[in-house]
Amino acid sequence: MASIVIMGVAGCGKSSLAALLAQTKGWVLIEGDDHHSAASRAKMRDGIALTDADRDGWLNRLSELLQTHPGGVVLTCSALKRAYRERLRQAAPGLQFVFLEITPQQALARVTARAQNHFFSSSLVESQFATLEDPTGEPGVLRLDATADLPQLQSAALSWLSANTSH
Repeated sequence: MASIVIMGVAGCGKSSLAALLAQTKGWVLIEGDDHHSAASRAKMRDGIALTDADRDGWLNRLSELLQTHPGGVVLTCSALKRAYRERLRQAAPGLQFVFLEITPQQALARVTARAQNHFFSSSLVESQFATLEDPTGEPGVLRLDATADLPQLQSAALSWLSANTSH
């Protein structure tokens, strides 16, 4: 059974789509943000972009979690760089990615709107786009417009998953 990563920059809607897909598929939901170190969370709260070194332990933990749940997982993870996606693919062969694409202006508006309820500083949105390596064209990646409504995103992701996973 395959697992899936809902990926993209901050504010693209990873958590909303992932929760819906996990519920629909009966898969475990892993919220990637929950596994950042306290130091990394503090950096992001203070508007300091994470480095590859900061993300190393986090990616190791997410990889372990993927391996712990072979029955299917929906993971939220920015997975901004191809190297990060490759690490996750190594942990879970056949891993699929749904890339929620959004503009910098849309992401900033969404991150600003949730500022009271989330540790991620809106000042980091620009760095997310600077770090993002577009996954379009990589194997096992579906690209969706993050501004589509949630039922539409869910339907597109479920159709794509059923067409692209072995049963």
